[in-house]
Amino acid sequence: MDGAAVTLLLDTSTLPARDRADAIRDAVAQTFVRVELTFATDSGPAAAVGAITDFGQLTIFSVRSNHSTAERTPQLVRDDLRPSIIFGLQLAGESLVAQGDRQAVVRPGELVIYDSTRPYVLTFPDGIRQHFFRIPLDRLALPHDAIRQVSALTLSPGHPVTDVAATYFRRLGSHPDLFTVPGAEALSEPSIELMRAVIATHLDATELGKDPLKATLRLRILEYARANLHDPHLGAAQVAAAHHISERHLYNILGASGITLADWIRKQRLERCRNDIAASAFHATPIASIARGWGFTDPSSFTRMFKNAYSMSPREWRHQANTRRSERLGEPINQ
Repeated sequence: MDGAAVTLLLDTSTLPARDRADAIRDAVAQTFVRVELTFATDSGPAAAVGAITDFGQLTIFSVRSNHSTAERTPQLVRDDLRPSIIFGLQLAGESLVAQGDRQAVVRPGELVIYDSTRPYVLTFPDGIRQHFFRIPLDRLALPHDAIRQVSALTLSPGHPVTDVAATYFRRLGSHPDLFTVPGAEALSEPSIELMRAVIATHLDATELGKDPLKATLRLRILEYARANLHDPHLGAAQVAAAHHISERHLYNILGASGITLADWIRKQRLERCRNDIAASAFHATPIASIARGWGFTDPSSFTRMFKNAYSMSPREWRHQANTRRSERLGEPINQ
């Protein structure tokens, strides 16, 4: 779903031992994917601690458990789950992924992809120590044949795009508090873009994978712009020069996805100002200072753009955020 993140916390330590396995199976089936779970018999009662979060179009499942296998059977692949890719980031120990005629041993720091529409088996000799992520195939916007080419293959560290992705997804999975930050759901789409880039750069036999730099150019342009939003001079000339392309080519690359660079930069800056104004409601950081920090040099122009975007002035937004926080904490409202 789109919108605010929704998180289910999973902790079987509060349950009777006899109920834990079924509780884990139900939680995973209802929120992530239906699989048959088997638990190691020599490690005590079934146990799991984790969180499952719907984060825009990205679902995140971070878990530590003594599961020993998870199997998506031929019967289960015919369920009503929206066709998706699932990928795992190994945190510790090793695991084995088998799908189709391939098997992959996954070690710490490595990513592996598999497809919800085909049977697969995951084996965890020492229990699960992974972050799992699910993306609907239609949102990934890659040919299904391309997904099959990278399924059950270890995407090893050392590949530059995979290294960036592994670091990013490790942080995303390790900080569930991030999902409560206003506007954080905007990270869903760039997360999907990054996984698309990982897959594209690992394909050698299709057009999609023949030119990794070309395949990831739009992503790299937007990531560069996002990292430089604080620069008041950020614009097409600077972004194009940083990527050794013409401004015309820059406009064509972004235009193919319906993106206008100036509008995108303004929207991103406004959203960051909005978040910072709300976060600083009790600290009285000047609104003009926050705006300057995100590249807005003219306070009156910033106020006008903010009001056009959010139907209230920055000061009204700060007062609203202040009021809501005071109500939650039971404190007097700062006027």
